[in-house]
Amino acid sequence: MDQILKQKKILMIATGGTIATLETAEGLSPMLTSSDLLDAVPELESICEISTLQLFNIDSTNINYTHWLEVARCIRANYALYDGFVITHGTDTMAYTAAALSYLVQKSRKPIVITGAQQSISKRETDARRNLICAFRYASDDRANGVHIVFDGQVILGTRARKSRSKSYNAFSSIDYPATSIVLEDKVIHYIEETDVSDTPVFYDSMVPRVFVWKLIPGPDASIFPYLIDHYDAIVIESFGVGGIPCHEDSTFIDGIADLIAHGKTVVMTTQVPHEGSDLGRYQVGYRIKEEYEALEAYNMTLESVVTKLMWILGQTDDPDRIRQLFNTPIAHDLIV
Repeated sequence: MDQILKQKKILMIATGGTIATLETAEGLSPMLTSSDLLDAVPELESICEISTLQLFNIDSTNINYTHWLEVARCIRANYALYDGFVITHGTDTMAYTAAALSYLVQKSRKPIVITGAQQSISKRETDARRNLICAFRYASDDRANGVHIVFDGQVILGTRARKSRSKSYNAFSSIDYPATSIVLEDKVIHYIEETDVSDTPVFYDSMVPRVFVWKLIPGPDASIFPYLIDHYDAIVIESFGVGGIPCHEDSTFIDGIADLIAHGKTVVMTTQVPHEGSDLGRYQVGYRIKEEYEALEAYNMTLESVVTKLMWILGQTDDPDRIRQLFNTPIAHDLIV
C-alpha cells in the first residue's frame, strides 16, 4: 500500500495561518515556511511525494478574494503536474476559502484539500501533525476528488464547512450534509463519493467582492439602505428563524429592500440559524418579500457559500436573470433541494 501511495505527487501550497505561527512580542504570527511544516512531520515521506510552494504567509483574517484567485491560478498552473493539492491555511477563514475554491475550480477529479491547525506545529501539544497527515493521506487516495477541508480526521465538502469552535481541535462542522469521508489511522473511509467530476475541470479567474452581509438584530435601522445602494452590488440579509423582514409598524424596511432591487442590486435572504436553512414564505413577515419582490433565498446554503458564490457570480455577469439562474443552480452540493 505504501509503495502505491508514494507514487502520488502532491503539491503543498502554504498560505500561513496558526499552523505556521511563532510567538512574537505582539502575539502569534505566521513565520514558518512550507519546508518547516514538512520537516516537522517526517512521516509524510511514507505517504506520497511532496513538492512545496509558499504562496503567501499571512494570518487568515487577512485573506480576501485576491488570495482565493491567486490560489486558484496556482492550482490551474500546476494541475497537470500533480495528482492532488494540499493547501495549509488559517482556520478563521478556511471555510470561506474552501467555498470560494469550490466555485473557482469546479468538477475537479483531483483532490484539492485544505487543512490547518488550532495550535502551531512548533508546539509540543498540537493538532497540526495529525491534520497534515490526514490531509496528505486523503489527497493521495485514489477515490478522493474535489474541494474538501480535512480537519480532525473529518473530510468536509468545501461548500458545507463552517468553523464552529474557536479553540477545540474538532473545530469544523459539516452543515446539513454528512462528512464525505473520514481518515482513520492509515485508511480513508468513504461515505459519499462525488460522480460529477471531469479530467478537465472548469477554472474561473474573476470575482467581484462588492457583497455586504447584514446580520439583523431586533429593531434594525433602515437608514443604511442608501449607503448599501452606493457601495455594494449584492446584499445578504441574515434574518431570524426561517427568515423574515421587520414590518410591524411600517413598511420602511420592506421599502428599503424594494429600493435596493429597483437599483439593480441582488438581495439574498438567509437565516442566522446554523442548521436547517430558511423558509421565507412560512410566516407573514417573510411572505411578502418572497411573493412580491425579486429577492433570492439561500435556503440551506452556508453563509460562506452564499458570500463566495455571489462574488463568483458577479465576476461572470451583472444580468439579474443570469444572477438568479446561477445562484439557484446547485454547485458542489452547496444548495440541497
